Amino acid sequence: MRIVVKIGTSSITDASGALTEAPMAKLCAEIAALRAEHHQVVLVTSGAISAGVPALTLGERPRDPVTLQAISAVGQIHLMAIYDRLLAAHGLVSGQLLLSPMDFFERSQYLHARGCIERLLELGVVPVINENDAVADDAIRFGDNDRIAALVAHLVTADVLVLLTDAPGLLTADPREDDSASLIEEITSVDHSLEMLAGGAGSVRGSGGMATKLAAAKIAAWSGVRTVIAAASRPDVVGDAVLGVPGVGTAVRPRNTRLSARRLWIAFALPAAGALTVDDGARRALLERGRSLLPVGVTGVKGSFVAGDAVDVAGPDGAVFAKGLVRADVSQLERMLGQRTESLADTDPDEVIHRDELVLLP
Repeated sequence: MRIVVKIGTSSITDASGALTEAPMAKLCAEIAALRAEHHQVVLVTSGAISAGVPALTLGERPRDPVTLQAISAVGQIHLMAIYDRLLAAHGLVSGQLLLSPMDFFERSQYLHARGCIERLLELGVVPVINENDAVADDAIRFGDNDRIAALVAHLVTADVLVLLTDAPGLLTADPREDDSASLIEEITSVDHSLEMLAGGAGSVRGSGGMATKLAAAKIAAWSGVRTVIAAASRPDVVGDAVLGVPGVGTAVRPRNTRLSARRLWIAFALPAAGALTVDDGARRALLERGRSLLPVGVTGVKGSFVAGDAVDVAGPDGAVFAKGLVRADVSQLERMLGQRTESLADTDPDEVIHRDELVLLP
């Protein structure tokens, strides 16, 4: 099997925010156990900034973005050195990859990233992946590694995505407020009620929370990948997650239909540069008949976008139900609103969004 494992900062640091090797050693031992069973494993890890702060003896963790980027550049070396040493103790070779959103947005970069990871796995290497924080642009970055892990799971056609955290999984309520909170062991479909239950941000040390993990599980489900959200501290958590042991955490089932790489890229990797509102007839044509979106059905335009950008598509009620790549810029589309094909100028596209570049969202 091919497994992607993601561990967050809060699971490999102590209360002061400093890296602690014990949970990292535990994780590497569990990865080695999977490799001994001839499985392929990709590790997605956070922790570069936590590794860099003590190395630079800065005291309190700075908050300004430029300093944090510099710290991550220092910390990434220390983080990888620890993983390299811990994996080498089990006879495993590690290889570092730093990814950014552009590696998923740009098709050529996407193919390069996939080719590199595939070759590393063929060579028996354990790829260790982190977001490229040192050069990340705040306007275009993931900010947490959960979504990167889900996109990597799609990239390498993984069988299982394991998201390790401080909690045993998604609970029915906040245990700090409700003593009766219990583990949700299986989710068939991530819906709005579950997203509300997942709440907001995670710990002070980490950038994600249960909400980001549930969002990542949703991406993985659309990729045909089973996800398990579980506690990093649980004994043999990765192996049990792969085996599907009951109660290991919250398992999220994959969807029966798998989105193509391009459609997944449109739906979850590309940020929406704007939004279109369509009438009810256009919404039915898209949802029920699989048609392209034509200018005649578009009633409103928001945002600032150019041809080729991703935009959300909402119905008359304002609810977003699709996302796609628009074929006209905002000024051109404003002029085309409501026009039938025969009334368009020769320089106008016949379709606002082609059906092959449109993704229907639940």
